[in-house]
Amino acid sequence: MPPALHIHQLSKAYKGLQALDSVSFSVEQGEFFGLLGPNGAGKTTLISILAGLTRATGGSAQIHGHDVVTDYQQARRMLGVVPQELVFDPFFTVRETLRLQSGYYGLRKNDDWIDEILAHLDLTQKADSNMRALSGGMKRRVLVAQALVHKPPVIILDEPTAGVDVELRQTLWKFIAQLNQQGHTIVLTTHYLEEAEQLCTRLAMLKSGRVVALEKTDDLLKRFAGLSLRLSYQGTLPASVLEKQIEQAATRINNRIRLRMTSYNELESILCACREAGVQLDDVQVERADLEDVFVQLMQNNSKVAA
Repeated sequence: MPPALHIHQLSKAYKGLQALDSVSFSVEQGEFFGLLGPNGAGKTTLISILAGLTRATGGSAQIHGHDVVTDYQQARRMLGVVPQELVFDPFFTVRETLRLQSGYYGLRKNDDWIDEILAHLDLTQKADSNMRALSGGMKRRVLVAQALVHKPPVIILDEPTAGVDVELRQTLWKFIAQLNQQGHTIVLTTHYLEEAEQLCTRLAMLKSGRVVALEKTDDLLKRFAGLSLRLSYQGTLPASVLEKQIEQAATRINNRIRLRMTSYNELESILCACREAGVQLDDVQVERADLEDVFVQLMQNNSKVAA
């Protein structure tokens, strides 16, 4: 049985930019896989190559064993993509949009499945509404529905919950989790790392077009096991404390800071240093390392930790 996705030495170069640099990994059928990285890491370029929107300059990519270039028709039938941008045709209703999308794949009499998608995404009451009349969150739901209308075995979600409300997130993840349990392979890109930590069983992290981590989510968290300390304070923190902050400047906002500790033994020395500097502590919280901590460490570290 071929993997859901097989990417081998995939590269993409633009003038003056190496968007992807020999990226290789596979996603097994039925996985819930996370593709993470900062802006400009190459995630969208990779997705565009898989969807046939961009041609790679090197390497290969297969979807369920079908090459995205030499066997592109079958490869595209295997794939459903929820794009990051809100793209829609303003002249059609929601149902007409989904029927038209079905037609692209040669599907007729697909209304039963369309009705099921509409119900799962809470779009039934909007089925006959024009796309122009929908809110941004509703339009994003329609994008999800379009990606699912031909029942693809592989579903790529590119920032599906960006700028949407909590209700949509909960509805979407419940439906996507159900599809994953039914055997669909899910590939998720998101900047909401708590979503990736909760949903994805395995992760690939990209930085500057290269894979810097590729392993199970639990193994990544164990590899970077540690503690974080959140402080709310008044005054000026000493240099010995500031050097432990997890992100430069980004965590020191409104007199709040997030620090990295390797063990609980460091807590007393940090608190002592604050007292000696005359810093008043309003709140102290100690937390276990999460995926955000792992992400920050990997993005600050140039070495590759897994393959």
